[in-house]
Amino acid sequence: MSMHTTDTDDVSLRERVKANPRPALRWLAVAALLFAVQAGAVFGALMELPPWDVLADRLFGLPVVALLEPVGAALAGVGDALAQIPTLLSRDLIPNRGHRVAGGPTFDTTVAGFRIVVWQWEGTFLGLPAAVAWAIRVAVIYLYAFVWLAWIWKGYLVFREHYRYANWTPTDDIIDRMRTHRWGQFGFVVITLFVVMAMFAPALGPTTVEENIKYPYDYETQYLDKDTGEVKTTLVGNANIGSRSRGSGDEHFGIGSYDGYDRFHPFGTLRNGKDMFTFMASGARASLFIGLVAIGISSAIAFSLALVTAFYKGAVDLGAVLVSDSIQAMPRLLVLIGAAVVLEGTWISDIYNGGFLLALLFGAWGWPGLWRAVRGPSLQVVEREWIDAAKSYGQAPHRIMRKHMAPYVVGYLLIYSSMNLGGIIIGTSALSFLGLGVTAPTPEWGRAIDMGQPYVATQSWHMSIIPGVLIVIVVTGFNALGDGIRDAIDPQSDTGSASGESAAAGGGA
Repeated sequence: MSMHTTDTDDVSLRERVKANPRPALRWLAVAALLFAVQAGAVFGALMELPPWDVLADRLFGLPVVALLEPVGAALAGVGDALAQIPTLLSRDLIPNRGHRVAGGPTFDTTVAGFRIVVWQWEGTFLGLPAAVAWAIRVAVIYLYAFVWLAWIWKGYLVFREHYRYANWTPTDDIIDRMRTHRWGQFGFVVITLFVVMAMFAPALGPTTVEENIKYPYDYETQYLDKDTGEVKTTLVGNANIGSRSRGSGDEHFGIGSYDGYDRFHPFGTLRNGKDMFTFMASGARASLFIGLVAIGISSAIAFSLALVTAFYKGAVDLGAVLVSDSIQAMPRLLVLIGAAVVLEGTWISDIYNGGFLLALLFGAWGWPGLWRAVRGPSLQVVEREWIDAAKSYGQAPHRIMRKHMAPYVVGYLLIYSSMNLGGIIIGTSALSFLGLGVTAPTPEWGRAIDMGQPYVATQSWHMSIIPGVLIVIVVTGFNALGDGIRDAIDPQSDTGSASGESAAAGGGA
């Protein structure tokens, strides 16, 4: 039963679903199943969110809030229990950590001048080589993510067919234009790959951050000693020392290589022998966290201020202009460096090893640019006839801003926010490259570039080049997505190659 009738204009979505629940229930049932297979990982990620542990320690030290400590402990216990729920896309289901079996390779041949050697493995998924087992897990994870995307799109189609009160809305044209915007689609794919890497970092890496990066001397690994033919055990820290990439020869483990301890490294190793792909995946999570928190703070301030200043104008708008100009007149990089140094050692710098502090600083200094970007559209929409009509009917200012102005401005906010995210990622990497911002042991892409800088001209070029290339691709992806959203919302804007050139050049980053 479709709800496309004019009689349903004032009927809430809840009432529409209640009148025809079957399509929504079918969609929710499949969505619940998709969530259930990963529920344990989701709850585990929530329990590991950076701010909560430090904030809890600070808050529970206060006399009044300390009374809530038993409640917090109980909730933490429930969260830990939920985090233990088995998950489909886990390292335990598709393990890649194992060792070769003594007795030599089971297959050894030469094809087209290349020697192919296959060993029998123990401890890996189906006894496959570690590289193959890891690749299977990565493929399954990304397949799961794209199934979720497809089902979210299906949910939109269900809403449009059964629960939307209009046969057509401007959103339809925006989506149709986006579906033919190849540059914007490129950006969407790149950002999707980046976000999935960040979300599934613990399962995507060939090893874990705790085992390989943070506490390598608390874990052991087994490997086949090819000289003696025996399976031996050593600490991961010792294995890292023997797997360092420092230029050439025995001290180089590049892209797609195995070290001497039967460990597979998709991106090679760092100069301290730690797995680079694990470092990069976890670093993507740090960059995404900082970017989302910072852009959330900037967008909230810029969006609210744009609506208020456009509606009231006069002294309110002038005051906002003066404040924003004063902030933008400051050298941003120097202010960030100074604030990071001054606040170093405080409790707020302990959250995510400086990541949360960096997000707050980027958010506090990033809103003037966003406000300037959406101020124009806000001033335009406030002059429209429907705003005058709403005022004449006596609607409250906050209702006019929320109902009649905000929907027009939010599209422009999405455009510039997506472009600014790329700039935040570059800024975060730059500060980490300088030894500020996110500090060890939390991985961050800029620190990988710094570690590999002395080896760019050697065989171990991968340490700096790979994170540098990934930063360029991700920032370009954010700019491309912003261009796509802009052209979809405003079909009169430049499209095609001009958009691509703008984004490739750095766009709003």
